[in-house]
Amino acid sequence: MNTTEQSPQGFEEQLLRDLSAHVVQRAELASAGRPAGRRTRFLRGWRLAGAIGMAVTLTAGALAVQTMRVGDQSPPRASASEIFHLAADAARQQPELTARPDQYVFTERLATFRDLPDSGPYRTMRNQMWQSAGGVAHTQARYRPETDPKGWGELKVLRIEDPDDPEKELDAFPPPAYHGDLPTDPDELLRYLREHPVDLHLSKGADEEAVYGGESMPYTTARSMVREGYVPPRALAALFELLARQPGAVVISGDVVDAAGRHGVAIRMPGVIGGNEDLLFDRDTHVFLGTRSSVVRNGKESLYAAVALLRIAIVDRPGQLP
Repeated sequence: MNTTEQSPQGFEEQLLRDLSAHVVQRAELASAGRPAGRRTRFLRGWRLAGAIGMAVTLTAGALAVQTMRVGDQSPPRASASEIFHLAADAARQQPELTARPDQYVFTERLATFRDLPDSGPYRTMRNQMWQSAGGVAHTQARYRPETDPKGWGELKVLRIEDPDDPEKELDAFPPPAYHGDLPTDPDELLRYLREHPVDLHLSKGADEEAVYGGESMPYTTARSMVREGYVPPRALAALFELLARQPGAVVISGDVVDAAGRHGVAIRMPGVIGGNEDLLFDRDTHVFLGTRSSVVRNGKESLYAAVALLRIAIVDRPGQLP
């Protein structure tokens, strides 16, 4: 029997009200012509100073469709494990990109998000990011409001923030964005991720052994790798096959539309404190589409951010487009 999860009572109605108001506001702006501890840790668990929250976008049309679809409670066609295995098959069919350490992983994303997790208006931004393939340079990015196609800002250098002092930026380079050395066998990958967990940059005094040595940490690292940087096809397939083993993952019932308006299926991952994280896959091809996250406050769940990965490529320098 497939395990499914129903959204909390009232979540769909509140989400409809919040996002509908956001769509109306965007339409008004457009019509007015106004742009509106002992292990080696290497992945992107850090935050980027100057980055805009989840840093990406959504179109008004996609928002409207996504809102209307949230309450659709038709049963899922497959279990979470089955969908992850289908996603692994889809990953193996993707062309493989290669990168030198001096090159950059380019990504473009769309998202809608709030500055505050459980209140305030939704914002819409488009993001282009250049991450060092070999971890030998700082990440650079630029943003623009989705209402203003010509509103790109200047390239901005994004540095790692000190977890104990959000106003302080660290000089350390981020980890490599090109993950070309990952094992392609799920069992070997599990062992590898246990010894190389994502660096969460915990605050001073945190119990690193408890956090990094926990049974769920390899799955947390796997999700981080799926979301960030570039993973070659066979290794990406192994990541999905590994995630298929995590207990507690469930399929969200009903059709899902991602931040770019693409129809998909959502898998809710376990172990997120204070909210929920969903991985989204194309409904037909099972290609990874992006993520969405929600927060739970006083028993009420609300959407925080929806992020869609649009394209990924290898380029020679920041600012270069594929």
